[in-house]
Amino acid sequence: MKDTILLVDDEPSVLSALWRSLRNEAYDIVTALSGEEALNIIRNRDVSVVISDQKMCRIQGIDFLALVKQHRPDTVRILLTGNADLDLALEALNRVEVFRMLTKPWNDVELREIVLAAVAKNQADRATVVTAPPQTDERDKLERLHPGITDLRKDSNGSFVLPDLSEEELESIRNLK
Repeated sequence: MKDTILLVDDEPSVLSALWRSLRNEAYDIVTALSGEEALNIIRNRDVSVVISDQKMCRIQGIDFLALVKQHRPDTVRILLTGNADLDLALEALNRVEVFRMLTKPWNDVELREIVLAAVAKNQADRATVVTAPPQTDERDKLERLHPGITDLRKDSNGSFVLPDLSEEELESIRNLK
């Protein structure tokens, strides 16, 4: 089965240029002229990678990609922009967790390499999710014995703050091993 790449831009000429850059690759390429149209595709189809323009009419690319992250967190997100600035880059990385940012005009070879890497990341992430061993049994056992113990909090320095436990409670935890 081919990986699906979703291209989103409100300018048909940009969508066409992106499509031409990727058309000879082994992907199923889908296009959308708006964030709303793209969200319908995301809801109804498994998409490996989405490339979205930042400046669109009704929804900005970064806001659209935030919705993609919410609905399909495993879809790799790439932001395309004509005006990259530091604030946008920080928001894209921190809020949306974009895989890459590309500037217009893009280099076709670089675009293909980035999409290839994004597809590989998507496949690796999905494999990790499938093969990760379940670890909820031990956590649930601890939570039943000591309600609240798995509720981790951090202080202002980022260190974990653990609940105060009596010596008896600590000993019972040690005996679980």
